[in-house]
Amino acid sequence: MPATAERFADGRIGLRHVHVIATVLGSHAARRIHPDRLALAEAEIAEHATVYNPGELHTWATRLIEALDDDGPEPDDTPPPQINTLTVVANRTGSGGRIRGRFDDAALFDAIATAVDALAAPRDNLDERSPEQRQAEGLSEICARALDHGDLPETGGRRPVISVLIGLEDLQRRARAAVLDFGGQITPESLRMLACDAGVVPIVMNGQGQPLDVGRIKRTVPDGLRRAITARDRGCAHPGCNRPPSWCEVHHIRPWEADGETSLGNCVMLCRVHHRLLHHSEWIVRIRDGLPEFVPPRWIDPMQRPRARPRPADVA
Repeated sequence: MPATAERFADGRIGLRHVHVIATVLGSHAARRIHPDRLALAEAEIAEHATVYNPGELHTWATRLIEALDDDGPEPDDTPPPQINTLTVVANRTGSGGRIRGRFDDAALFDAIATAVDALAAPRDNLDERSPEQRQAEGLSEICARALDHGDLPETGGRRPVISVLIGLEDLQRRARAAVLDFGGQITPESLRMLACDAGVVPIVMNGQGQPLDVGRIKRTVPDGLRRAITARDRGCAHPGCNRPPSWCEVHHIRPWEADGETSLGNCVMLCRVHHRLLHHSEWIVRIRDGLPEFVPPRWIDPMQRPRARPRPADVA
């Protein structure tokens, strides 16, 4: 595919375009076309790839190949079945898991790749995540948004939520890990992040493994307060981040389980990446003059000068 390789090398098309072109040119219909005509078709498809997205390109290129296949398929010329598989397996260690997949269907692959790619870009100049890590967290963000918005079908007669088991003393002392529905362990610090704002059922256990309290399936932050926080922060409040409100969570500055108020003065809107940053690093967030500001750790700024998104008056 010389024309495809040339446009990929100069950055005019992406890897998903190359996958679509290879799939179409490897089809049974393409194999019935004379090599000279197929070479011309490849050049034309590669040129259209510079203006079409992968989904549009797959539709257009498939129709072109079908039009060039004058004879059509033989009566017994059935294409091989497409393999579309996804396996989600929890690690035996009880921490995390592995996801493996294969999608021969270009449309299915493009839908997944496009959604992940939209969330895999670096957030700001301080984003040191590898491309693989950004893609993994992008997929997690898509799934978390589906859970948050309640668009998934019911399973076993109830909406899907995250149930978390943790000992009362562990939660208070942050000493050990909590256990999720699938058996995976998360640290109390990660549980604190979930407790800020999510569809989570916290189940607190005593020392004998008996449940002391089962939380209600509802969001920590009421809808009215969420609207007020959205109006103030207009998305992720971390400086330089452009995530919209629909992709954000609400963070309790003073932790919710430490009797932190669920109020406008104790909450800030953050995307999942910056929410995790607040819980797992030395960044500090506080409300100053009614708006959130962020204090970086000393290794970023020895003076620890506060940072904030531009205020409306600063932008005007």
